[in-house]
Amino acid sequence: MGVKVGLVSLGCPKNLVDSETMLGLLKGAGFTITNQEQEADVLIVNTCSFINESKEESIGTILDLARYKDGGSCRAIVVAGCLAQRYPQELMDEMPEIDCLLGTGAVPEVVRAVQAALAGEKLCLAGAPGYLQETSLPRMQSTPPYTAYLKIAEGCDNRCSYCVIPSIRGPYRSRTIEDVEEEAQQLASGMVKEVVLVAQDTTRYGFDRYGKPALAALLKRLAAIDGLIWLRVLYTYPSLISDELVEIIASENKVCRYLDLPLQHASQSVLAQMNRRGSKEETLRFVEKLRSAIPGITLRTTFITGFPGETEADLMELMDFMKAVRFDRVGIFAYSQEENTPAAGMPGQIPEAVKLERREHLMALQQEISLERNKQKTGSVLPVLIEGIHLHKPGVFVGRSEGDAPVIDGKVFVRSELQLAPGDFVQVLVSGASEYDLTGELIK
Repeated sequence: MGVKVGLVSLGCPKNLVDSETMLGLLKGAGFTITNQEQEADVLIVNTCSFINESKEESIGTILDLARYKDGGSCRAIVVAGCLAQRYPQELMDEMPEIDCLLGTGAVPEVVRAVQAALAGEKLCLAGAPGYLQETSLPRMQSTPPYTAYLKIAEGCDNRCSYCVIPSIRGPYRSRTIEDVEEEAQQLASGMVKEVVLVAQDTTRYGFDRYGKPALAALLKRLAAIDGLIWLRVLYTYPSLISDELVEIIASENKVCRYLDLPLQHASQSVLAQMNRRGSKEETLRFVEKLRSAIPGITLRTTFITGFPGETEADLMELMDFMKAVRFDRVGIFAYSQEENTPAAGMPGQIPEAVKLERREHLMALQQEISLERNKQKTGSVLPVLIEGIHLHKPGVFVGRSEGDAPVIDGKVFVRSELQLAPGDFVQVLVSGASEYDLTGELIK
């Protein structure tokens, strides 16, 4: 038997794509991939460090896996990803459990790192983050066979005052349309039916390479690929959504009527301090335009509360904005003070307890809105992608609608006398709703 390697991937879907590429490279080099941590000779943690909570999770996971050096087969720990890129020296100096480090720009070096770790050599590969995903690199898909993430660009140029991503991932750089198309074709030939496009900012795709936005043109090319049924786009910015992009979402059946718009706040003073583009008024007009042009579109957003200087009036303005727009899906984050960001040094830092209280108020409001939005779907017929069977309810299957992205959104629970399989697309009559999920019956 060959050397066994296990990998734990933390953080966002973009990080998961890097993990899948590392697994593909390792498998191609003759290593055996295992999901049994206690059996692995080498354990890799692909870390996240976007906010304090994710840093704590990453460090906790490293320490948790390190116990297999004493009570398992583990001979080496390799730490990759954002935490390794952000704190390379600190990790090597303060965590003797770590044998090798791989920054975000060193994904193709994973085989070298593992070989070095097994040989007892300490490596720290955390140079400038210039790596860009390519179809020529092998990839071992870890998501269910019917769904895959497709990273179309790397890095970020937005420079939000609270965010460390540009320093961790480098400047924005797009893959070519041809390369993305080739990878999508490979995924479709491997039974993938839903492709989820991801980048730090998908709507910026193409600016650096073609001098103009190219997401709409990319979607047109991908929609022509046989076998793909859903194309879903995450991480879009309203100010960069073109009329051409709106038109293709409205007219192309394969493109999900779903947009993820990370707005972060509604107060103009807070947005200015965040270094975010746009205004509340512009967003209201834009949402009205989207809902008019794309009937039935699902809109998701994220907000940050507790940003330095956020007043009670700012919070009320955000709540009024949420009531006015009535987003289908909302994620709420308490502001995380990240060192080496402009926001970290701003006056008016808000106590953690206050941030968490404000987050709870916003979540409670959104639960009311989500329940209302979901109840409006009662009596409608939705296409649903089946993902599995309910573990505790015989005859009930679990799936997602066009309005539900993997992992971050809700589910559709489908009652059916017929046996359904993961990856099936079925028509479902919606008969019930909760804050996050829908229930319904299979239409035979």
